[in-house]
Amino acid sequence: MDKPKQQELKIELAPEVATGHYSNLAVISHSANEFFIDFISVAPNMPQAKVQSRIIMTPENAKMLLGALNDNIVKYEQAFGTIERKQPKNPGNKGGIPNPFQA
Repeated sequence: MDKPKQQELKIELAPEVATGHYSNLAVISHSANEFFIDFISVAPNMPQAKVQSRIIMTPENAKMLLGALNDNIVKYEQAFGTIERKQPKNPGNKGGIPNPFQA
C-alpha cells in the first residue's frame, strides 16, 4: 500500500520580518485555551521594558514548540558544547536585568 505523499509547505519570510527582534526575556502565561508568550528586550538601568512580540498558541502547539526547542538545544549542545547559565561575579542586581531564576 502506498503512503499518501506529504504536501510540502512553502513558507514566505517577508524582509521586515526576517530581521527579527532581539529578546532576552520571555514571559509566559496561559488560559484554558491559549498560551501567551511575550518576548521582551530588557536593558540594564532602564526602569521599563517593551514587549517586542507576542505569540499566542494553542496548548498542543505550545507543547510541540517545547519539544522542538528541546530537540534543537540537544543538537546545538552536541555541536557546540553545553550551554551554561552565566552567573554574575558580584551577586547584587541593582538596576540590572531581572534574574528569573531567583526567588
